[in-house]
Amino acid sequence: MEMKKKATIVDVAKEAGVSVATVSRVVNRNYPVKPETRERVQSAINALQYVPNVQARELNTRHSSTIGVVVPGLYNMFFAEVIDGIEKSMRRQGYSLLLNCAQNDPELEMECINALVSRSVSGIIVISPNTEGLREEFYRRIVKRVPLVFINGYHRIPNVSYVANDEALGTRQVLEYLTGLGHKHILFVRGENSDSYTVKERAYRAFMAEQGLFNEEDIVDIGEGNNIDTVTSARIKLMKVMPELAPTAVFCCNDLMATGAIRACKCLGLRVPQDVSVVGFDNITLSKLVDPQITTMDQNMFQLGSNAAAVLVEMIHGGQSKRITLENILITRESTGPCKTEA
Repeated sequence: MEMKKKATIVDVAKEAGVSVATVSRVVNRNYPVKPETRERVQSAINALQYVPNVQARELNTRHSSTIGVVVPGLYNMFFAEVIDGIEKSMRRQGYSLLLNCAQNDPELEMECINALVSRSVSGIIVISPNTEGLREEFYRRIVKRVPLVFINGYHRIPNVSYVANDEALGTRQVLEYLTGLGHKHILFVRGENSDSYTVKERAYRAFMAEQGLFNEEDIVDIGEGNNIDTVTSARIKLMKVMPELAPTAVFCCNDLMATGAIRACKCLGLRVPQDVSVVGFDNITLSKLVDPQITTMDQNMFQLGSNAAAVLVEMIHGGQSKRITLENILITRESTGPCKTEA
């Protein structure tokens, strides 16, 4: 079967009876064109089903209309909702997204970013980055070449913009809520390779120490915290440690882990929240769908994404780096209740 030849800008110019430059002006909307001429060009574009060559246009203008986004994983709905905020905001600005998944691997994260830079994206947004150790120098080099925005990144690097919720404050708010319900023995459940988990753990350690309630064994690391196995990993790990530790509450770094905690309680014959209260973090859609519905900290995911997009566009156009912090909102649901046992 013979392939139909794609129409070119030259074909459109001939069809409309104008110059190639005039067609370019209509397509790019960068110079004024008489209304009747614009209408004639648009009619020719429609008739020939002409699709502008974006790559050619970008080479001509030396400006990419693509921005890169790096996420740790694709199974946590938190990232999907943040990306939704980025995409809607960027689309209004005329940009498209190139998405890379780092699979919660610091080395792969750097590979993803190098790949985006090699594609000449205009800017990069990294969600929940891994920035400690040798990776700091890597990011210092990258930001000299392309604007960078971190979402929920906390290791400060010069000239990088930051958009985040105050997760340390959010952690304290959760712990104040639980201790206000009478809970003194609160497990802390985290994953590996994330600045976000580390920030929460530091806040947990500080708060529990202030209350004279801290025990090292109450910190539980389930490993990978953002993949398809996270719920199962949290369930298996907690089923092992909860009978011995006997907590009255479990605070999880995200809602996937909290879902696993609820399943662990059910497998152990523990009622939620009558025997054990469970709190998550993020307020992803899943938190409203499980039984019982999860008490969680709302991270304003769409706003995180849209704010990061706005900041990146400013940087692309020469603006300075900045830091934006959004407010946490505790969403109380069915998975928490008063402590009914002695600590």
